Amino acid sequence: MTDRLRRMLSEPYAPLLPWVGLAALLLGGLVLVNTVGVRGVEGHRIQIEKEWGAARQMLAQHREAKKARKDVSQVWAVLPVERDFAPLALGISEEAERDHVTLPALSYKTESTAVTNTSKGVLQGAMTGRYEDLRRFIYDLETAEELLFIEDLELAGSSSSRDQQLTFNIKIVTYLRGEAAKPSSDGQK
Repeated sequence: MTDRLRRMLSEPYAPLLPWVGLAALLLGGLVLVNTVGVRGVEGHRIQIEKEWGAARQMLAQHREAKKARKDVSQVWAVLPVERDFAPLALGISEEAERDHVTLPALSYKTESTAVTNTSKGVLQGAMTGRYEDLRRFIYDLETAEELLFIEDLELAGSSSSRDQQLTFNIKIVTYLRGEAAKPSSDGQK
């Protein structure tokens, strides 16, 4: 064995042997670090990325819920209270009178809805007037501060062409909030 070692050291490439040994040692170390260190850290990095993605998704859902609560609060604030429904009907009759539209028998009632502490207020009846006056009245209803919807509008008849009076059956709907209830916002803004 010593003879073989002497022969190897006498060869012209002999000065390169320590460097090849060092390179082999470094390559082995690199493989070991890659296998043990980098792959272990890579698995940890992937786990952290999954957790980060889940946290971002939860944050996005939280922001969306916060925005939805704000939107619901804004709509809730616009809804008239149930006790204000009769005065609302009176206000619509007065608006019709200002626009030269007659609402001789505007009936109003409330219906329950699927939403807790909310009801649907329905106002319906015949309205008569000239086309221009009716158009102005409908525009005033649609642009009112209160949340009003014209759910149905049907031409019931028209009188002689001389006075140009039209009669429509109209159904106006609004949503009413309960007296004491307000949707909870959990104290967050």
